[in-house]
Amino acid sequence: MSYQNLRQWLEALRKENDLKVIEAPVDPYLELAEIHRRVIDEQGPALLFTNVQGTPFPVATNLFGTSRRVDMAFGPRPEELMKSLVGALDTMLPPTLSALWNERGLIKDILKVGMKTVPMGDAPVLGVSRSDQPLKDLPRVTSWQEDGGPFITLPLVYTESPSRPKDHNLGMYRMQIYDNQTTGIHWQIHKGGGFHYHEAEQRGEALRMTTFLGGPPALIASAIAPGPEMLPELLLTSMILGEKLPMVENPLGGHRIPAEAEFAISGLVPPFERRPEGPFGDHYGYYSLMHDFPVFHVNHMWHRKDAIYPATIVGKPRQEDYFMGEFLQRLLSPAFPLVMPSIKSLWTYAETGFHALASAIVRVSYSREALVSAFRMLGEGQLSLTKFLILTDQPVDLENASELLETVLARFNPAVDLFIFNKTSHDTLDYTGRKLNHGSKAVLMGIGEPVRELPRAYEGGPIAEIEQIVPYCGGCLLLSGAGYEDEPELPERLLQRLQEKGTEWPLVLLVDDARQTAADQTSFLWTVFTRFNPATDIYAGAEVRNHHLSYRLPIVVDARMKTGYPDELIPREDIVKKVNERWNSYFA
Repeated sequence: MSYQNLRQWLEALRKENDLKVIEAPVDPYLELAEIHRRVIDEQGPALLFTNVQGTPFPVATNLFGTSRRVDMAFGPRPEELMKSLVGALDTMLPPTLSALWNERGLIKDILKVGMKTVPMGDAPVLGVSRSDQPLKDLPRVTSWQEDGGPFITLPLVYTESPSRPKDHNLGMYRMQIYDNQTTGIHWQIHKGGGFHYHEAEQRGEALRMTTFLGGPPALIASAIAPGPEMLPELLLTSMILGEKLPMVENPLGGHRIPAEAEFAISGLVPPFERRPEGPFGDHYGYYSLMHDFPVFHVNHMWHRKDAIYPATIVGKPRQEDYFMGEFLQRLLSPAFPLVMPSIKSLWTYAETGFHALASAIVRVSYSREALVSAFRMLGEGQLSLTKFLILTDQPVDLENASELLETVLARFNPAVDLFIFNKTSHDTLDYTGRKLNHGSKAVLMGIGEPVRELPRAYEGGPIAEIEQIVPYCGGCLLLSGAGYEDEPELPERLLQRLQEKGTEWPLVLLVDDARQTAADQTSFLWTVFTRFNPATDIYAGAEVRNHHLSYRLPIVVDARMKTGYPDELIPREDIVKKVNERWNSYFA
């Protein structure tokens, strides 16, 4: 079934014994987040905190923190419908009477997609209006001790293009609560809300903005979906729901509001106004640092009379966003070949913060077509922020990093299959480029028939300055020795020694702790791909041929923590002790 609002979803979880109500008093400063993280680690239930200090509103977290809950929230119907829609294009173009008749079931489902306006009296979100200090009673949830303040962590931020109101964006952009009337708005580069704000600034206008909290689970999913630009988020919400999305006019003016939302916070973002935002412990597993971002001035807030405040806690993977990301990629993957026909399959990795690593199976009908696919991906929407892109034409399970790496490394010719592009854009949360929004990209390809047998066990003897030598998978070797601060030039010496040894390993990764990195896929992907910038941290022999850098094996990557990187997220010891002591009282 589809759930129309947050409370329907919570009640379903309660019946499944997959919701824990915590009635003990809980501090929203660090304590609530530490409880949440431990439950996530144990694959535990959703949480409803009913006695959060400083607020009358209950706080719900971990709503989608397991694969089972995600499957329960959305079921198989959205994925089946998306596959049917894509498949029907072949049979319905050009449309004929027989084709339309054969797809009558699909057409019936399509006619359910859209929005409908409901009377104000039938919209629970309009239960209470607050215009004087509208944010005063919201929970002040702070997740990490170095955070710049409390943040709204599950905001569904709605904006419209100033020149084309039908061009809307619903995105999840964190909001730091400054006071009872203003918040920051973390619009990252290449995100729809940021485009709308840039357009408004060019016109010298304030941008109207409304933040929804809660509502149908489908609304939350749509806000974080990495969908093609042509797919409006509210229509995606309706498609996941399986029916039209109920909307209501705002009695005080402004955007329409999802009738079943818990909160709707309305106001303006003035042009050219900035205020320091952050730090914030984000889903990369590190603190994103303090930078100037636009300011949201709240005019009024609507909420249900018995509103529940939804929140999430982010940090080192795997967190709640990991499970939602899996579902959304499965849901949207059939649509990407419509936008990029040469892409057969596509995956981005939640373990790396999504943008740090992506892979694809591509069509290769002529020599070097894979490179055309790479350029197409790096020019498409949020995929343009990809830092490291791996491509193959072989039928592999992209979610399995070991299988993907082995497939590519067995076919990889470094002279023509490795491309590094410097001075490009970076994801705002990725600091490996050392300057906000700036960095580099790399494309690694393995196409056609294998060209080498991959080593799987290391038999090359000791390596000077290296303490740990651990194979991760065929062809990929993990090494660790001194840290970056003590030996920043170690990778250059390592490359020379490996070349002298004539190593068979095509890819060698220098990390801080090889054994820990090799523990599992999550540890490997997170440690490696969040700690290097391709242009400055990839080492290989190379020569310039006709303006092309032609590389030689082995390829050494320095994936150690470096001077200037933000700190890794680690809970504060006294909070850990406090939660230890109170643990039984939470679940009494």
